[in-house]
Amino acid sequence: MKNNNRIKDTRINKEFIDNQHTYMFFKRIFDILLSLIGLIILAIPCLIISLFIFACDRGPVFYTQERVGKDGKRFKIYKFRSMYVDADKLLEKLKEKNEVTGPMFKMKNDPRVTSVGRFLRKTSLDELPQLLNVLRGDMSLVGPRPPLPSEVEEYSEYDKQRLWVVPGCTGLWQATERNNVGFAEMVELDLKYIQKRSLFLDAKIIFLTFLVIIHPNGAY
Repeated sequence: MKNNNRIKDTRINKEFIDNQHTYMFFKRIFDILLSLIGLIILAIPCLIISLFIFACDRGPVFYTQERVGKDGKRFKIYKFRSMYVDADKLLEKLKEKNEVTGPMFKMKNDPRVTSVGRFLRKTSLDELPQLLNVLRGDMSLVGPRPPLPSEVEEYSEYDKQRLWVVPGCTGLWQATERNNVGFAEMVELDLKYIQKRSLFLDAKIIFLTFLVIIHPNGAY
């Protein structure tokens, strides 16, 4: 169900976005360097996380899922598995308990999430494998979160503006409001970022994301 109760009517100039060549060149260098450094520094913590995930239910450590990226291009996103195996099959039964508006599903006490997964989600540590997506070029460190294909099917043309840029591991929404706002507000925050994006803003969002890991802001 679409949510048309907009806070603003933010329209993005796609031609201007596509012509930000200098910004995109340095953003890509920024992404490659930081993701490589991150993978090296976080190698041991990621190993420890992997052991905890496996010990929880002896299931796979990693989880892949199809997402929609820039201009509708689909790709496989990597995450640490935070749910029980085959949790996707239970989604249909839980949709009536959705706690956010619009074409997203969020449930604070989702029974599909493991005990280890609950901690990983709260601290956003389940997202660390997406540094591989950044190296591949599917994602950037900062940008709108890549949605599921089923979510995009419910997007209005207005909502699809958030697909005009490379999606990110974190963004203005995750670093500020997270699950405290609904879908329409999330779109507005993403469009605000797209309008004002710069290397300085990207660095600021990454810094705020580190603070969120230390002091979670309502993630679940």
